[in-house]
Amino acid sequence: MPSAAGRLLAREVEVLSALLDRPKSPFVVVLGGVKVSDKLGVIDALLDKCDKLLIGGAMAFTFLVAQGARVGDSRVEDDQVEHCRKLLATGNIQIPTDVVAAAEVSADAQSRHVSAMAIPEGWKGVDIGPETAGAYADVVAGAATVLWNGPMGIFELAPFAAGTRTVAEAVAACRGFTVVGGGDSAAAVREMGLADRVDHVSTGGGAALELIELGDLPGLQALRRQPRR
Repeated sequence: MPSAAGRLLAREVEVLSALLDRPKSPFVVVLGGVKVSDKLGVIDALLDKCDKLLIGGAMAFTFLVAQGARVGDSRVEDDQVEHCRKLLATGNIQIPTDVVAAAEVSADAQSRHVSAMAIPEGWKGVDIGPETAGAYADVVAGAATVLWNGPMGIFELAPFAAGTRTVAEAVAACRGFTVVGGGDSAAAVREMGLADRVDHVSTGGGAALELIELGDLPGLQALRRQPRR
């Protein structure tokens, strides 16, 4: 009989493989996090499989610059702007229209709600804004399949958690098949008491993203070569 760890791994592979091979449409992907360069392979792998890809987190600002936005002191990967511009040209990617900006990253920092296209100098984006969060929630609500990986902002600080919470609640309420990727997004749904309303919360973290990007992993190949007992 397989161990508990073995059953968990088998379930993880089964769910993620189904997302790649036979997702029910509309298939909505929500991606957040800090570095867009960490997610480009996943975006490339999913873009022709999903109906809509929603971008949040710090990685959104590189996409915004590619669209001509002024993003203040927000984090931007300059060497990825052209790649993001090409991805936006596909028409399947949705990026923030408004953000919460702060002068510094702290729980008591001064913050303001601004257009994503014009963040003031000296300020940085720390969360998607309410307009964006509502629009993303509407897209998720109509999905038959949802994959969410990466928070929409610095959710660890309460003033900047609203966007992540809105998306988390939308995923939890979605009637389609819902998967939350590991790492920070999994931590968010657990902290918000929503994990039991998601069909699958991945424990794979970075390995789960790598499986989605590559379609297979060396470790899984090795396991399949082992003789069955």
